Amino acid sequence: MALRLLRDPEAAEDVTQDTFVRAHAALDQFVGGSARSWLLRIATNRSYDVLRYRRRRPAESLDARPVEEEPVWAVETPPADPEAFATRQELSARLEAALAKLTDDQRVAVVLYDIQGYTYEEIASLTGATLGTVKSRIHRGRARLRELLRQDPRSRELLGETSRQHSGDESA
Repeated sequence: MALRLLRDPEAAEDVTQDTFVRAHAALDQFVGGSARSWLLRIATNRSYDVLRYRRRRPAESLDARPVEEEPVWAVETPPADPEAFATRQELSARLEAALAKLTDDQRVAVVLYDIQGYTYEEIASLTGATLGTVKSRIHRGRARLRELLRQDPRSRELLGETSRQHSGDESA
């Protein structure tokens, strides 16, 4: 979660480490329930703290950025067809770029729901938002993703090819 939110491996590692340090320090306050949800809530809050700090003090050096970033959308074995694999990799990169353009709250909701598989109720608990707000963020985040991908001719082409390959129609 921290890596998806922050898009910086070192910052995500720091947030993850800080999450476990804070959880250990607050073990006496843990009232039971899902430890995973509790840890994820701490990690999400710490990620938000880092994002707020960055907005107040942007300090990323362009020289520090890698020349080519290779986002990983999902861990899967490459298909036997190299062309299909290349198409999926390119679509994955375009999806990652579109996700990065969402607002922080929309990105968190979409990632937790569509990628991590949490329920609306779990996301509401993790983010401290109401159920209606979570649903709205997911809906608006997905709509924005669709809009961003439709604005990009190459993404439209990739999505068209992908939907015909997998479902036989272009409604995806």
